[in-house]
Parts: sequence; structure tokens; C-alpha cells
Amino acid sequence: MKGKTQKQKIDELLNRGVEQVLPSREGLAGLMGRKKIRLYLGIDPTAKKLHLGHVVNLRKLQKFAELGHQAILVIGTGTVLAGDPSLREAARPRISEKEIKENIKDWKNQLKEVLDFSKVRIRYNGDWLLKLRYQDIIGIASHISAGKLFQREMFQRRLKKGDTVWTHEALYPLFQGYDTVALGVDLEIGGTDQIFNMLIGRELMQKMKRKEKFVLTTRMILGTDGKPMSKTKGNCVWLTDSAQEMYGKIMSIPDRLILSYFELLTDVPIKEIKNLSFRQSKAKLAREITCIFHGKKAADLAEKEFNRVFKEKKLPSKMPEAKVKERLLNILDLLVKTKLTSSKAEAKRLVEQGGIGIDGEIQKDWRKKIEIKKGMVIRAGRRRFVKIQ
Repeated sequence: MKGKTQKQKIDELLNRGVEQVLPSREGLAGLMGRKKIRLYLGIDPTAKKLHLGHVVNLRKLQKFAELGHQAILVIGTGTVLAGDPSLREAARPRISEKEIKENIKDWKNQLKEVLDFSKVRIRYNGDWLLKLRYQDIIGIASHISAGKLFQREMFQRRLKKGDTVWTHEALYPLFQGYDTVALGVDLEIGGTDQIFNMLIGRELMQKMKRKEKFVLTTRMILGTDGKPMSKTKGNCVWLTDSAQEMYGKIMSIPDRLILSYFELLTDVPIKEIKNLSFRQSKAKLAREITCIFHGKKAADLAEKEFNRVFKEKKLPSKMPEAKVKERLLNILDLLVKTKLTSSKAEAKRLVEQGGIGIDGEIQKDWRKKIEIKKGMVIRAGRRRFVKIQ
């Protein structure tokens, strides 16, 4: 954004990767032109690892901070106890206080390449939600109709199937919405899946504080299989992935996702990308994103290693090694023992799909006994290799 006017910076911030601004982009742009606003992004600590899907909103939060606005990352230590029902076909499993602490223990380290913590403040909504008294909760709930909470499309879908919608799930938007009131923000940002929860917060702010709150939704990024990124689907690019894993995963995304990844996860001008071939643009994308989290040197090495394996058809220069004492093993047992798969079921599926190779030979019989030899190289999928010691 260097060299641009303040208005141009605001316009780009409110348009690049943005799906919707409510009640209007023009209104938010005008407010930002008049004063430094306070805004927040909330993330519930449901897992230990964060993925690129989280990065989309985190980058947007950082961009606001870089323009001098008061940006807050709210970690949902309170809301996570209720469990966000958005896009869920069943209630989330209950989570303990110990699990919450364990999940967020490494988050700041994972986010250090995305957020400048001298400009972005971290708050924990358990600090105010867990202190609410009975009469406080009644007061909050009195501002939102029960019908509105239960009319959510996902709830109606579950009810039609005969599934249960639990009361704590219906109350979740109230608790998330109260973050808006507790923080006194001008703006909340989130993915398109969060629009219902964020609008409840807007309504609470209007009724409880007589103040307007803007809502900005970003486009959701899709996973390596072209479906919504989710830890349960195994299609995530994790921030904890090694440089080689990250580079390889991005090179495996469908070509149709390249432009959206550039728009949502990098600062590369879209015009520049449109002049590249798919192969060139995907390699540039993989390099750009890997560089953000691992640095230029690691990204260059990851690219070189990827080309070695997939262009030159050579073995990786470095591979994990595994000790196997047995001289003969069923292929499924061998894959589990070398930790190339987590279960025999996964191993069987990979064999049947032609995803297992031993010393360059594709294995198609999951009943096969494998003679174990020192130096043997086993490949699972496209990128996982193990060498037998």
C-alpha cells in the first residue's frame, strides 16, 4: 500500500478479499476517514493448530492495525464453552478448561509471522463472559427473540432430519454478540460463515449501547481438495507445516483456487498474476506463502526439493528414517509401523488407490507380505517418504 493516498488504502482494505460490509462500505470508509476505529476478530480455541483459513481474517486485522486503527484479536475462552454451531451438522463436543489452555499455548508463536503484537492486542472473552451473573444473561437475552436464534438455516436443516438442536448452541450468538458490547467496537470482521453471529452482535450493540457496529465478512478460502478448509477433512495447510510440506500442499491445490489464494493470502497485485501461466503462478504462490512463514531461504529450498521430486522424478534429498526389526510384514502393518499412515484402514485405502510405492513400484495388493530390506524407500501419497534403516 506504499505510495497510495489514505483513501486508496482504505478502499483496497475494504475491497480486496472482502465479501460484504454491512450496513455499507461507504459508511465504514467514511468513519475510517474521520477517526481511528476499534475493531476485533474472534477465534475460538477448538484446536492446537491454526491453518491458512484463519490467516485470511488475521491478515485483514493486521492491515487495519497498520493503518493505525485499534485492532483486537479475541480468543474465545468463554464462547468456546458453548461451541459455535456455524456450518455444523451436529453439536460440537464439550471442551475442558485444561484443553483450552493446551490449545492456545502455542498460538502466539504460530501467529508471529502474521500479526505484529505491538499493534494488535490480544483479549480473552472468558474474562468478561465467565463473570456474567444470572441477571446479566437474562438482560442480554431480552434483546433478541428466541425465534430469530432458532430460525438459522443449519438448525432448521437439523430439525427436519430429526436431529437435536441444543439450547447452548442457540445461545452461542448471544455470547459472541456480547463481545461487541463488552469491547465497544465499531467493527467486527469474520468469515462469511460468521455473518449470523456478527449481526446478532450488531443488534445487541444498537439496543444496549445505542451505537452502530459495522460487519465485514471475508471470502472463505478452500482447502487442498477444493472444499472448505477443515481439520476434520484433512485438507488444511497448517501454520505448523514444515516449509516443504507447506510448499507441496499449495502446489497440490486445484488451479481454480490460485487467484483466490493470491488475493486472500498475499499482497501480490492481481494484475501481475493474470500475466502468468497456471504453472508459473502456482509456483509463485507456493513460494510467496512459504516465504511468509519460513523465510526466503527455506522457501527456495522447498521449491528446489519439490522440483527434484516431481519434475526430475528423483527421491527427496532427505527423508525420515524408520527402524523395522521384522524381516517380513504385511504391507498394512508396515505402513502403520513406519507412521506413513495412522491406521490400517487408511493404509488399505491408500493401497487400493495406488498411492503406495516401494522402491518405485506401485503396490496394489493390501494383503501382500513385504520383505524388509535396509535402504528400502516407501512412498505414501505424493509427498510422504520413509527410508528403512
